Amino acid sequence: MNDLAHSSVAPALFALVAWWFGTGAILWLVRRPGRSLGLRMTGMSALLLASLWGAWWSMGQPSVIGAYVAFASVIAMWGWHEFAFLSGVITGPRREVLAPGSQGSARFAQSLQAVLHHELVLAGNFGVLWLLQQGQPSHVALCTFALLWCMRLSAKLNLYFGVPEVGAQYLPEHLRYLASYFRSGRISAFFIASVTVALVAWAWVVWLAFTGSVAMSTGWVLLASLLGLAIIEHLLMVFPLPLQRLWGWAMRSSLSRGAVASVAV
Repeated sequence: MNDLAHSSVAPALFALVAWWFGTGAILWLVRRPGRSLGLRMTGMSALLLASLWGAWWSMGQPSVIGAYVAFASVIAMWGWHEFAFLSGVITGPRREVLAPGSQGSARFAQSLQAVLHHELVLAGNFGVLWLLQQGQPSHVALCTFALLWCMRLSAKLNLYFGVPEVGAQYLPEHLRYLASYFRSGRISAFFIASVTVALVAWAWVVWLAFTGSVAMSTGWVLLASLLGLAIIEHLLMVFPLPLQRLWGWAMRSSLSRGAVASVAV
């Protein structure tokens, strides 16, 4: 038991710090003056290329350092996607509010159009990682990206179906139209189902490690920790927590220029 706890502390803390700092960094970057957007996007794109190289390198390194490099590389990679979306560079072909009275398939179609380009870029990124993965022994980078992608999709769908806390007040001005696609209200059946599935998956991952059914590894703990953080982010859609309490250093200007950003959502 002590060995299990000891081997879990460092990667769990690493995942927590990477999540906290990565989210705060994107919040800070998105809130900078608009005239520097090109420079910021260039810097983030350079980071994206470096993270792709890091992920590729880690795939051939089934070791502790390889797992850390894989995880950090994908977190940086994910930061590029979040920045591209929240800055308005890559969103979707529809950049206006939901048409009044839209329901059912019409609402879904317009909602998809609002984020379509970003979803396609995410799919393309996963495809690149999948190709790089071929013949390589370590899957930490690919699994980290897949987990982030799945939980982000779950978060988007929960905003679509309805949650009490949609976070519309934190959207930057150029993305305020997206709030019209959210549904604020009681939690939906989808929220209960998605969180339940995530909790069961997390419990299963922890149980396998606890019982020794799988070999405890740094990559395993990193993924389990990330899934746990993603579940917490989902729960924040029900229980409000001002972002300033977690990322005050990144949100020193007025809320009118705020933004919603997270590594998992």
